[in-house]
Amino acid sequence: MVKPDLTVIPKHVAIIMDGNGRWANQRGLPRTIGHTKGVEAVREAVKAAGEAGVEYLTLFAFSSENWSRPETEVTDLLGLMRRFIRRDLAELHRSNVRIRIIGDRRNLQGDLLPMLLEAEETTRANSGLTLVIAFNYGSRNEILRVIERLAVDVAAGLLRPEDIDAAMIDGRLDTAGIPDPDLIIRTSGEERLSNFLLWQAAYSEFLFIPDFWPDFDRQMFFDALKTYAARERRFGGLTTKPAAVAG
Repeated sequence: MVKPDLTVIPKHVAIIMDGNGRWANQRGLPRTIGHTKGVEAVREAVKAAGEAGVEYLTLFAFSSENWSRPETEVTDLLGLMRRFIRRDLAELHRSNVRIRIIGDRRNLQGDLLPMLLEAEETTRANSGLTLVIAFNYGSRNEILRVIERLAVDVAAGLLRPEDIDAAMIDGRLDTAGIPDPDLIIRTSGEERLSNFLLWQAAYSEFLFIPDFWPDFDRQMFFDALKTYAARERRFGGLTTKPAAVAG
């Protein structure tokens, strides 16, 4: 296994984990098996990010649009989320991983919200990799919630419209305090953001790979970091190399 040159590592990597169902269909297996294998790939990605020195890893686990899938599949996906937290939380905590949850927390039923809050609270003081789980997340919904809160403040006389700027919006997003992603990876060969981190991705580098998510492993993660290291980032201005991480 070839690890990347650790002098050039993105601070924040975000991944759209796509292709679980198609992976299973190609093998004549139930889609649930694909989702189960996808959880194993999540563990691989978390380990690889920690080994490489990535500070933030954001995983698109469940979108606000996923509720429209067949009820049985939604139930399976939520069950996998529950099992991942129950089985992996202790290990992540021992590994000094901090968990952040982004997404709309309103109307989450049953044990889901308490479980997500427990994961955040248990790992709040950890100082290693921050694992950001996008659950019930949609970027348009996130931005709309920010606009709603700003409108309430303006109506209450707490804020003038002319005072609203990009920094104020950044500070009210679900990702407040988290740097924008340097690199966004999408598996399965699809080349779109699918309502993921639209505001935050303004200057991200994108990498679309053909492999389905259940096949994603640490070597693929390291290869993605090598590709990133070779990119030239401009941020709308002059050419720059990706920032190096102090070793």
